[in-house]
Amino acid sequence: MCKHILNAQVSIRSPCCRKWFDCVECHQESENHPLLQKFDMTFACKKCKKCFRKDAQEFEEADEYCPHCDNHFVIDAKTPKAAITVEGEDVRVDNRMIKDDRIKSSSKQQPVSIFDPDFDADKLG
Repeated sequence: MCKHILNAQVSIRSPCCRKWFDCVECHQESENHPLLQKFDMTFACKKCKKCFRKDAQEFEEADEYCPHCDNHFVIDAKTPKAAITVEGEDVRVDNRMIKDDRIKSSSKQQPVSIFDPDFDADKLG
């Protein structure tokens, strides 16, 4: 999985070493040779897992979709960004951050029976 483009929809087979990569940066990190650029490109769709070829010289708007499953693979790339978040203690030890205080539980914890008049009394009718 690519760490440079988070929403990569296809893998591209590099013509120089015939290995599959999600982006150019992944090829540069793992290989010691420059990427050979050709117009005939081989893609593997990550949705349907099928391969297909496209000619980059004659690339049209209809070529932005997988021919097998119509997955739109030419989209704006989402790249990882640094973010400042609020961190808390371990939730298993202190669950006050995820506790929902909107619904107050009743003080009595008695088992409810079908003969209890207080249980769902407003739903009768």
